[in-house]
Amino acid sequence: MAEETKTLADLQDMVEEKAAHDAAVAAGTVPQEDAVEAADTSAVAAAATPEAIIVVEPKIDDQGRSYATGKRKNAIARVWIKPGPGKVIVNGRVLETYFARPVLRMLINQPFVVTEREGQYDVMCTVKGGGLSGQAGAVKHGISKALTYYEPTLRGALKKEGFLTRDSRVVERKKYGRKKARRSFQFSKR
Repeated sequence: MAEETKTLADLQDMVEEKAAHDAAVAAGTVPQEDAVEAADTSAVAAAATPEAIIVVEPKIDDQGRSYATGKRKNAIARVWIKPGPGKVIVNGRVLETYFARPVLRMLINQPFVVTEREGQYDVMCTVKGGGLSGQAGAVKHGISKALTYYEPTLRGALKKEGFLTRDSRVVERKKYGRKKARRSFQFSKR
């Protein structure tokens, strides 16, 4: 059931063979049973023509940067990336001072680790809203999206890890008659 990968040259050869086979069937030199088998492969060959292959262009501005917006909880991060030694500036401060906890720094660097691009891009971002955890998630989301704009070939690796999906989990609201969202008031028998 596993499909084998074919190169563009192989697919072009398949299309040419199919065209020659169709011409032979039309001329009546090939039996009709072979024509039915060849018809099954025609859909694959038609979909694999060079015109069907889509090339995605990188989105880079005049200063050589890619921009993306990342979101998580109530935090919104505006992220710009460009090739460089790997400096990360958040709201005008270095990453280590803004996000003091190592877990948050690790979270932000995950897109670079997955795509094997550590130390190859400088990141400049501004973050608003939420707490530090939500802001770190927003920066990670923004970096992932900006990487796909700068290098569209990285989209598959980032999507597989789930970095391009906005994490929509938010705090559940408090309900009336409850102490928190679900916690009841302490029971008192008398």
